[in-house]
Parts: sequence; C-alpha cells; structure tokens
Amino acid sequence: MFSITVYPRFGDLDALRHVNNAVPSHWFESGRTQVIKIFDPELAIDKKTFPLIIAHIDYDYVAQVFLRYEVEIKTWISRIGTKSFTVYHEAWQNNSLCVKGTAVMVHYDFNIEKSTPIPEDKIKLLMEHMIQL
Repeated sequence: MFSITVYPRFGDLDALRHVNNAVPSHWFESGRTQVIKIFDPELAIDKKTFPLIIAHIDYDYVAQVFLRYEVEIKTWISRIGTKSFTVYHEAWQNNSLCVKGTAVMVHYDFNIEKSTPIPEDKIKLLMEHMIQL
C-alpha cells in the first residue's frame, strides 16, 4: 500500500460546506504517483517512452469530507492483467472511509498507439501492493 496525506483547502468547499465531489479525483491522482514511479522512476513523463494511460475511473462517495481535518489517501493494486491493472484508492478522514474508487491503467506504447504487455519486472513490483477486495 502507498499512503499520502492531503489537506482540504478552503477553495475545495462547495455550497454545503463540505469538500466538493470533484476534489477526491485530484487526491487519488496524487496517490497514483508512486504507482507511476514503478514505470517511470524519474517522472520524466516523455510521450515517447511513458507507458501508461488511464482507461476508466470511478468513485463511490461514502461520507462527507470536511475542511478542518487532514485526509489520508491509501492506494493499492487490486487487479493485474496482461496489459492493464487496476489501482484502488480510499480517502479516510477522522478514521472514517469517505471515498473509494478505482482507476484502470493500461500499459501503452504511444509510438504504435496500442496497448502492450506489462513487463514481468513491473508486475512483480505491482504485486507488492496488492489488496484483495
């Protein structure tokens, strides 16, 4: 599992005075940084060599998130296929699960514009962060 702490900002609030439902997508994106480093350790993000795209994202909102308290973003790998894998995220505030979601990431070659098999060494590193759902 990877874990980061984020802090809601005043500008993240909506009219109901809780964190707007669009904000966790940014937090989960930050949570995926360590997963991306498995494939691009320097985070060079060069289109010619960067091997990942996102094919699908979904979120479930379980509880409200508020301004005053930090949020822990937990990130795991929940599925590994031949050419894609699923990242599973949770956002926790005050010991309560607030948001959970997944992102399907595809191993992709931008030069030929096709998905390609995930290298075995990367699969081994992803497996170190597996969770059974």
